[in-house]
Amino acid sequence: MTTPQSIRPLVLVADDDEDILALVTFSLRRDGYEVVQARDGAEALELARERRPAALVLDVMMPKASGFDVTRALRAEGNDVPILLLTASVQERHRARGLAAGASDFVRKPFSPRELLERVARLVGAREEATFA
Repeated sequence: MTTPQSIRPLVLVADDDEDILALVTFSLRRDGYEVVQARDGAEALELARERRPAALVLDVMMPKASGFDVTRALRAEGNDVPILLLTASVQERHRARGLAAGASDFVRKPFSPRELLERVARLVGAREEATFA
C-alpha cells in the first residue's frame, strides 16, 4: 500500500544578502520545507501574491520595498500569512513598527538557524491549526 506523500509547506524567503538568503533557504529545505526566493521587496510581494506561501521570512531592509512595506501591503489586501521579519536593528522602535505593520514575529541578525527554524515551524503550525479548526 502506498501512502500519499506529505505536503511540504512553502516558505517565501526574501533578502538582498545572498549569504543570508542561501543560509535560510538551505536550513528550511533541510527541515523539509519547499522554498521560493526573492531578492527584493517588490519581487517578494509579487511572489507572495502568486504562490500563496504558508509563511514569509523577510529582511526588513531590502531594495524596492522594505519588509515593513511588504507586510503592510499584504495585510491591506487581507492576506493573513504569517510573516517573520529579519532585522539587524536592536532598536525597539523597529520591532514596534513591524508589529504595527502586521508582522507575526522577529528574528534579530545574526541569528541561529535552529531558532529561525523553530519560529517558522511555530508560525506554519499555528496557521495549519487555524485552517483546520
